Amino acid sequence: MSVLATPDIREDEDLRQTVDPDRPWQTVVWNDPVNLMSYVVRVLRTYFGYSREKATRLMLAVHNEGHAVVAEGPHEQMELHAQAMHDYGLWATIRKAGL
Repeated sequence: MSVLATPDIREDEDLRQTVDPDRPWQTVVWNDPVNLMSYVVRVLRTYFGYSREKATRLMLAVHNEGHAVVAEGPHEQMELHAQAMHDYGLWATIRKAGL
């Protein structure tokens, strides 16, 4: 007689939470001691096409809070955005949204 193992529902729920393909990724720009605030605004306006108001709001978050989420979407696109920020001389990383 064989005993059938029943799946642990909690393990399945934990797996779904850690591997959630629907959860987007974020590009995060970090504060640094090098770049002027006006330069960060210019980069955000130039690269992302943000309005002066939105770029300024994001720059102030970077300055005052140490970082800001500047974009959200698929992993590959966020990697491209982070690389672009590096090319402009800004510090940037990517992370899963909601973390």
